Amino acid sequence: MFLFRLLSFIFGYVNILIRGDGLEKFLNMAASRGIFLWDIRRVGHNEILVKTRLSAIKPLRHIGRNTKTRFNFKNREGLPFMIHRIKKRKSVIIGAVFFLIGLYALSSFIWFIDIKGNRTLTREDILKITAEAGLRVGSVKFRVDQERVEKHIREGIPEISYVGVEISGTRATIEIAEKIIVKKKESQPSNVVARKSGLIKEVLVLVGNPAVKEGDTVIPGQLLISGVIPPAEVLNQGTAGISGGQAAQQAPTYLPTYVRARGVVRARVWYEGYGEVFLQEIVPRETGNLFSRVRIKIADKEIILSGAQNIPFNDYIIETSIKRPPVWRNLSIPVEVISEEYREVEKNRIQRTRSEALDLAREKSLELARSNMKNIKGEFHVLEEKTAEVTSKNPESIVRVRAFIETLEDIGLEKPLK
Repeated sequence: MFLFRLLSFIFGYVNILIRGDGLEKFLNMAASRGIFLWDIRRVGHNEILVKTRLSAIKPLRHIGRNTKTRFNFKNREGLPFMIHRIKKRKSVIIGAVFFLIGLYALSSFIWFIDIKGNRTLTREDILKITAEAGLRVGSVKFRVDQERVEKHIREGIPEISYVGVEISGTRATIEIAEKIIVKKKESQPSNVVARKSGLIKEVLVLVGNPAVKEGDTVIPGQLLISGVIPPAEVLNQGTAGISGGQAAQQAPTYLPTYVRARGVVRARVWYEGYGEVFLQEIVPRETGNLFSRVRIKIADKEIILSGAQNIPFNDYIIETSIKRPPVWRNLSIPVEVISEEYREVEKNRIQRTRSEALDLAREKSLELARSNMKNIKGEFHVLEEKTAEVTSKNPESIVRVRAFIETLEDIGLEKPLK
């Protein structure tokens, strides 16, 4: 069918309106003589609209005389008619040729330069180096040597370890990777303090002086391992026969040693979560009815492109998608296309048993307690998870549950020594 339509377009075809009482006889005679008619539609009591090729017009005239039907042309389609119409409008042809030449000429230049991967380097510094190598906005892309530009950037900016230049259409993309300079961390005196509250389970000191022991309870900020090592007690054996005043004058003074404390302090830490669920609750439920609307916002004015102005729902959930034109340099076009989808909801009353509400409240409390564990750094082990219902004297329409999670984790945090 596609090949037939393509050939019909190349050789041309016409839409003809046939009138008369012998329409069925007309179609049967055309079919018997091998004349192909398609898109046959009845448009009136004794009128049909058909399509046929140009080569079938002359035979159809003889069939029309024999069946006492008349037809006239409605539309002429196809390549021959298109060429005929174009020949009458030479100015259109000339304008189209100039347009194509101008479009080709403009597509031969680089109008956009994108830079990817720069973190500390500025765009202006990179573009200054590329301009020296022949790559700038307005450059002819066929004259840009990509390898030369890459080499010039590497030589001009030592901070770059990799650079790649790709030209696609009127856009040039420069992808770079900056060198990662690892600065050696100066070893300065520091303490190890508690990051959070807990019960000390294990203390392993690598460097420093321990300030807590197993079984101690600590609070956030409390000293665990000190970076101040006091001097050892030195007994001056040579002062045994000397008086106290003379010994005090001759005894040397020892200063404490300051180090960067390091070690592992594991403690039992507890996380708490709370959850409550109503036995009877009204929640929104989607009905399946949708309403869409598209608006265009130009500066402070809004125009509705599709959809009604008033929303047909009283209660609904809205999802909004905003599309903006890309920002070119410092030019920002104040135009937004806003697509909105409204989903109707209705109030739904839920009745739960006490056991169902209790299970939901436990899930909520445990989920909240686990969310509080996101600030754990390093390895940890969960020792126990438990929940307890919070009861009151009078029965209520709400179920409350409190969850507790016990973990074993390293709570040490390095803090510079003042």
